[in-house]
Amino acid sequence: MVITAAGSTALDFVDAHQADLSAWTRTIFGFGETAWREYQSADWYVALLRREGFDVEVGSGGMPTAFCAHWTNRAGMTGKSPVIGMYAEYDAVPGNCQDAATVKRPRPGLNEHAGGHTDPHSGLGISSLGGLLATKAAMQKHGIAGTLRFTGEPAEKVRGSKPIHAARGYYDGLDGMISFHPFYMLPLCNTVRWETHCGAAYSMIYRFVCDQPEGWGLSDGAPIPQSHSAVRAPGANDALMMMYMASKALRDSMLPHQGGWSISEAILTAGQATADNLPAGLAEIQYMMRVPDIAMAERVTAVLDRNAEHAAAMTGCRVERHWVCKSRPGLANHAMAEVTWDALQTVGAPRWNEAAKAVAREIQVNAGIDPMQNPFLDECEALIAPQEAETILRRDLPPSQINSTSDDYTDMTWHAPTVRFYVARPALKAPKGFAYPGWVMNALGGISATIDPMVLTAAKTVALTALRLLEDGEARDKAKDEFIQRTGGGIGGSNWIAPLCDYEPPIHFRWPEYVTTARGRDWWIPTRP
Repeated sequence: MVITAAGSTALDFVDAHQADLSAWTRTIFGFGETAWREYQSADWYVALLRREGFDVEVGSGGMPTAFCAHWTNRAGMTGKSPVIGMYAEYDAVPGNCQDAATVKRPRPGLNEHAGGHTDPHSGLGISSLGGLLATKAAMQKHGIAGTLRFTGEPAEKVRGSKPIHAARGYYDGLDGMISFHPFYMLPLCNTVRWETHCGAAYSMIYRFVCDQPEGWGLSDGAPIPQSHSAVRAPGANDALMMMYMASKALRDSMLPHQGGWSISEAILTAGQATADNLPAGLAEIQYMMRVPDIAMAERVTAVLDRNAEHAAAMTGCRVERHWVCKSRPGLANHAMAEVTWDALQTVGAPRWNEAAKAVAREIQVNAGIDPMQNPFLDECEALIAPQEAETILRRDLPPSQINSTSDDYTDMTWHAPTVRFYVARPALKAPKGFAYPGWVMNALGGISATIDPMVLTAAKTVALTALRLLEDGEARDKAKDEFIQRTGGGIGGSNWIAPLCDYEPPIHFRWPEYVTTARGRDWWIPTRP
């Protein structure tokens, strides 16, 4: 890739702001806020973007912790100028509260049940932000006309925001969308997705409500319907338990044993009853299915709906189904992939210096193994061509399977030419038969010495990709033509999949979160004094 003057400016910008990017990554890591409750993280991004001159819509798509920011450079603008999209994620995961330290311990003042970054989205968001600001600086210095759109995407761990943003038009009108993620599986280490993009996902909450227990129909004539000795309706807890166990037992009968599909569940609310022999009035369970295509998601949904209806009928409850996400599978764009692969080759794979290696060795010792001279996976410092990664990825997939693995950037791919690329997060070598405990990866994502190389590499790649699309009309046209061809005519085309989101943002449920108490700020599961 030939580096233009604007590209050189962007690369210099990232290098000059290494300290800022490092500090910002640690800030978001320290917030550790979880799905739909990322208040501090979203506020932090909004404040910074406004200082940088962006117009920011807060609460975009009806989601309090989402945003949509725009900045336009009108210098030299004649007619319609390009619009390039990027985004940040910043949600953490409950039960993964790990400090940025070489030993297992929660962040100060919290317990291990609190939220913590696993992927880490802290580094994901700041990488894209760094690329955004570097692109803006280059556009200003070199008079490049165009608009940058930067969305804040909460709740990725439940594939929450992007289906909603897509349905409400936030990805429309883009000439290109750039999606970055820290690598999470080999061979997708330092590479670009080629043909096999992530699959579909549905998630829903089944809410069991026992608000008319007197209608259970088994009264024994007790003058007080729910006295200690009276027959009582089973209630919502029993409904949830039946739903949980029935769905586990029937999992093998939901879909064929191929396609890499998965179903997981989380109990959000249970109980809400006194100790006075009253049936539990409310219980909620969330299901998330990750599947290659929409038809598979619909089949699983039908089974879960049937299980929920029968569980409610057996326990004197009624059941409500509330959508968390309905997300489409991804659409490839080779033209976009080629642009970003050129950028990634220009930047090169991340490198970890001796200070980072010293941190890694200390972690190895604390994890119970001998320290290694070169502790990081060799793949972390090597590029792999998109076509080669594609070949390896497809070794275990049937030819008929078009999509694999899970992420909600896929909803963007149906509205604009989109690229998905990966840069290595720090990952350690292990002796044969040894598996690192979960805290190790989480810690490596928060320690500056180990996570910064990923952030800097990704930020530069984002910026070079964006500038190529802004400066090179031929590259934009090639990506747009492929998008039109693959969708059968663009948005609304014969092969286009319309947004599936037909629900309001699911923000009013009992999602895990931080609370303010007389003891100060704490996780909703209290920390011991």
